[in-house]
Amino acid sequence: MESARIPKRYDGCSFDTYHPQGKPNSLNFHAQASALIAAKHLVDEYPNLEIGVLFIGPCGVGKTHLATAIIASLIHRKGVPCLFYDFRDLLKEIQDSYNPISQNSELRVLAPVYEAEVLVLDELGASKPTDWVRDTMTQIINKRYNEKKITIFTTNYLDEVTSPSEETLTDRVGMRLRSRLHEMCKVIKITGDDYRLKINNNRGRKF
Repeated sequence: MESARIPKRYDGCSFDTYHPQGKPNSLNFHAQASALIAAKHLVDEYPNLEIGVLFIGPCGVGKTHLATAIIASLIHRKGVPCLFYDFRDLLKEIQDSYNPISQNSELRVLAPVYEAEVLVLDELGASKPTDWVRDTMTQIINKRYNEKKITIFTTNYLDEVTSPSEETLTDRVGMRLRSRLHEMCKVIKITGDDYRLKINNNRGRKF
């Protein structure tokens, strides 16, 4: 678990601690319950599968929770070597490797990402989509695609937006990479309200 780099904030994330929000007959509850079932199915079927998962949805609906629960379960139940990376942190580590004072090289940073049997890339598309960012994303994803490695992505960017000012996932990662994601992942859309805001609102009522 330590080598998986799961952030301490998500230490307690498991399938048992993921609770779909809303009324049982609501669309949001159904979407979250379906996402939980799909996450459990991935663990049950591993390694007899060839595609990963792309969790798409707004902030606070449990995308990272489910992604973390998958790899924690794979580690505990099946002894699968897994790795967690926030995509922004990964890009920062790669950039830092260019500093001559740094003890890391780009290859040293990327090797575990390429080689992880199952990889979580959290917050895909969160970094400004410069040419370098897109090239780096393409390099990582293509490498894992070609090696048939299972990758689990999360993103706040949707395929369809409700406002002209919003950006789609395609806007953030590019058409070619978006197509590749469809090919290497099952897309799971999760809807709902931000549970973090609910927690803060409930705390506010106590004072």
